[in-house]
Amino acid sequence: MSSPKNPLLLLSYASIAALWIGAQVVVIPYVVNLMLLVTSILYAACHLSLTLREEQALARGETPPGEEEEEEKDGKGDDEDDEEYERPQYETLKTSDAMQFPLLGSASLFGLYLAFKYFDPETVNLVISVYFCLVGLAALTATFGPALESLGPRFLGEWTFDKRVRVRHPLPEFVGGASPWKLGAEGNAADVLAFLGSAAFTVVYFQTKHWTMNNVMGICFCLQGIERFSLGTYKIGAILLVGLFFYDIFWVVSLIASYLSFSVAI
Repeated sequence: MSSPKNPLLLLSYASIAALWIGAQVVVIPYVVNLMLLVTSILYAACHLSLTLREEQALARGETPPGEEEEEEKDGKGDDEDDEEYERPQYETLKTSDAMQFPLLGSASLFGLYLAFKYFDPETVNLVISVYFCLVGLAALTATFGPALESLGPRFLGEWTFDKRVRVRHPLPEFVGGASPWKLGAEGNAADVLAFLGSAAFTVVYFQTKHWTMNNVMGICFCLQGIERFSLGTYKIGAILLVGLFFYDIFWVVSLIASYLSFSVAI
């Protein structure tokens, strides 16, 4: 179903697009550009993140009012439905996760430093660029799919698909997780069009590395990160921000800028 056309949400999207296009032709004051862009991104992402409240309720075993009424009227196949329907797995960042986040980030950057030091930098850059483009493809599709569904013709949201399979694997649970793997894909025509357009965009970006296209990916990363990221409490958010503050000072300012020279997109 298409989401309601919230005027402020549409204004936020329009502001992001206008600032991106305007920056190509005119000089926009840095402070003005920063404040408008950040405000628009935060509002749009926070509005979209409201779906986390529903997922959290479902994870607690609660049933949405509409579905509860239908179940009462139906009154049959409860056992089969319980087996087939799986509640979404809702996870909130914990205090221990927030404390470990800077440590894991530091380990990743140190591993990146070792990779550039002991392997061919061109090969490492290629591997990271491919990874960055694949993640960017997912972020672009997740961002533009709902936008196309909301703003485009009605049929973009009416044609849907939902495919799910279970794949058994012989790996230990601590390596491959529980068996079988539950794989699936669901979406609509808007998602398909967004994926095709995002794929073309990603291919061009991989070949050119143009900074304006890099900005588009950065905006999509911000939107998807804020939309899907749940801190749980203000205390956890404060711990995370303090840890990342010192993480940035040590790695980005002291070491990364001094010893490594590679694509800023990384």
